[in-house]
Amino acid sequence: MTMEKNTVLFVFNDRILHSLRNLLRPLTIVALISIYSLSSLGTSASAAIRGTPDGFADLVEELSPAVVYISTSKNTGQFTSGEKMEPYQRKLGKQSLSMGAGFIISADGVVVTNNHVIDKADNILVTMIDGHEYEAKVMGIDRETDIAVLKIKNPKGKLAFVSWGDSDKARVGDWVVAIGNPFGLGGSVSAGIISARNRDIESGTYDDYIQTDAAINKGNSGGPLFDMDGQVIGVNTAIFSQTGGSVGVGFAIPADLAEQVVKQLLEFGETRRGWLGVTLQELDREKAMQLGLHDQKGALVEIVRASSPASAAGFKADDVVILFDNKRITSTRDLTRAVADTPVGKTVKARVIRNGKKIDLTVTVTRREDVRRVLSSFQPDLPEGAVLAAGLILQDPTEEIRLLYGLSPNVSGVVVTAVDSQSPAANFIRPGDVILEIGWEKIENPFDAAEKFDLYQKLNSSPIQVYIQRGDSLLYETIQPWE
Repeated sequence: MTMEKNTVLFVFNDRILHSLRNLLRPLTIVALISIYSLSSLGTSASAAIRGTPDGFADLVEELSPAVVYISTSKNTGQFTSGEKMEPYQRKLGKQSLSMGAGFIISADGVVVTNNHVIDKADNILVTMIDGHEYEAKVMGIDRETDIAVLKIKNPKGKLAFVSWGDSDKARVGDWVVAIGNPFGLGGSVSAGIISARNRDIESGTYDDYIQTDAAINKGNSGGPLFDMDGQVIGVNTAIFSQTGGSVGVGFAIPADLAEQVVKQLLEFGETRRGWLGVTLQELDREKAMQLGLHDQKGALVEIVRASSPASAAGFKADDVVILFDNKRITSTRDLTRAVADTPVGKTVKARVIRNGKKIDLTVTVTRREDVRRVLSSFQPDLPEGAVLAAGLILQDPTEEIRLLYGLSPNVSGVVVTAVDSQSPAANFIRPGDVILEIGWEKIENPFDAAEKFDLYQKLNSSPIQVYIQRGDSLLYETIQPWE
């Protein structure tokens, strides 16, 4: 996979790229890149057939004052000076990082954008359509959905703002409009239709993108996707592209998801998602037949983690969840989203199919972020040459290690010598396993493995394939690359 410098903000692994190739055949995907804006125009939900709108000028004129253009920089720590400059005139050097777009959602200057637009920035500059510039501070970020919330510093009076729409009511074929900052031009408008709903491009746990054919280019990320009522139904985030420019396949985070994340970031400064404690797999035709089911609707429980809410509630492997908190569950994504949206500490009803019978369970969800914090607090004393990554202690297959775990003299790869019980990997990996590949790439030493896990964790990757040797067996396991 090839990428242009200063163009790619998301990096996806080969498995994701393969999935996307299948999605977009016969397009040849050379690069999968992040972008800074999408556009499309949304029509009403009326069943009446409508032609192309006469124009969007009135809508754009009304909405543009609430769309902002974002540039970021990082302090380099190096000072610049000229021969005639006094010491107090020297200025701290700045390195430009990125540009993007955003939109104001309150009169006091709360701005929504993508996290990757402002990630690692020391300085954030927000420019209004009339040219006024303001510094902004970060109120909160969520890497899992790539959402960031900013606050404009010292705005001059009340600012124009836009409102959230109902993305669940948006239909394929609806017109949509995007206003953004492609290539730093600012105030750029594009229009198109919604090409698809509920797209899973395997960029993260909560993939549920709106796909649009509106022109999206570098500089549009974080910009709003408007329906024809002038409401935000999506946050433009990513595109498929062979060249780095728009080819008519763009993706926006749906407003129903983005709005909830923004509310939590404003209230708590962080997200507070529900956690159930199960590993899920898609219910394919073969598995449905094995379980005696008539269709493939539901979320199949593969593993129930010990000491989890699911374990306490009585969930079991091979349960098929069809209802959660009065929400119908037809796929793993439905359940993942339903659990994440459940307030922490809330007790809800769940319905599962077990051995052909419907069973109702009562479960109290806990907080997903707390589980991740426990995992990150796992800091044991490491032997010399050992590395801690994804809740695993990894070591080279030295003679001592080989004898301890009964490994062959010619074994290669990295040996797992300890597993944090709270790690997602604890359900699959055990001490003595030898990791041969991570994300389809060969692993030579513990530092390579740690670097891979760290990369996927920072990119908020979806679960990745790990190739393992266990005794005489070779296994592929799928784990979440959390720290």
